[in-house]
Amino acid sequence: MTGMRRSTPVLLLMLLALLGLAPTAFAAADPPPDRAVRQLDVLSFNIHHAEGPDETVDLDRVAAEIRDSGADVVGMQEVDRHWSERSHLADQPAELARRLGMHVAYGANLDREPATPGGERRQYGTAVLSRFPIVSRQNTPLPKGGPAEEQRGLLEVVLDVHGVPVRVLNTHLQHDSAESRLLQAREVAAAVERSAEPVVLTGDLNATPDAPEITTLTALLTDSHEAGAGIGHTYPVEAPDRRIDYVLAERSRFLGSEVLPTASSDHRPVLARLLVNGKS
Repeated sequence: MTGMRRSTPVLLLMLLALLGLAPTAFAAADPPPDRAVRQLDVLSFNIHHAEGPDETVDLDRVAAEIRDSGADVVGMQEVDRHWSERSHLADQPAELARRLGMHVAYGANLDREPATPGGERRQYGTAVLSRFPIVSRQNTPLPKGGPAEEQRGLLEVVLDVHGVPVRVLNTHLQHDSAESRLLQAREVAAAVERSAEPVVLTGDLNATPDAPEITTLTALLTDSHEAGAGIGHTYPVEAPDRRIDYVLAERSRFLGSEVLPTASSDHRPVLARLLVNGKS
């Protein structure tokens, strides 16, 4: 009788399980999912002020490609804001945000007097588009190797991704000086190290993965290409032979990455899907 009494609770629990009435502690074989994990689809896109290989500037075409990508967050480089007639003096970040129904943050790395008295300031730089609310933003000038070099910057945007803060960094490093790129990459790395939030970095970094300026960053961040297929070349657009555009991240796991075709720029965009862990 003693043996029968010991087995009765087990039999009862088995019966309850079959009826769908088992206690939670019995039924839950796996722990609940981590509520601080969020999925993001991130696009890095040097839009070349929306000028494609056909030499046509077309913001509608850029917007359509971003929409078709399904990206939640887009880090864009070479973005004009009332810059010149080459882009019809348009406010490109605002126009793209309006077309796509997304939030936007802009970092002006070149800031010039208006083309006409009383007009808008002429600006050129980077931008972040986001489906998620933007909590904070700042654009920090990056070091230059010489006075003749173009001013570059690091745009930092903190997003509220369903209650989890994520810091998105977006940059465009110097195109013609490895020494300057290394200086700039070290500043970006410092921003990664001091971030309290998980970091996602997008950018046209103007260097291949084996360059010191890139390994400075991949020492801290994971390269989305590790989860991608193919060789990942992004430039030049019509016959790419090198990879210089990136999505990198920390405290994240990449689920996939691909280089997309484009008719809107001289660079191909990179789309990465990742799981961001918001836990400290």
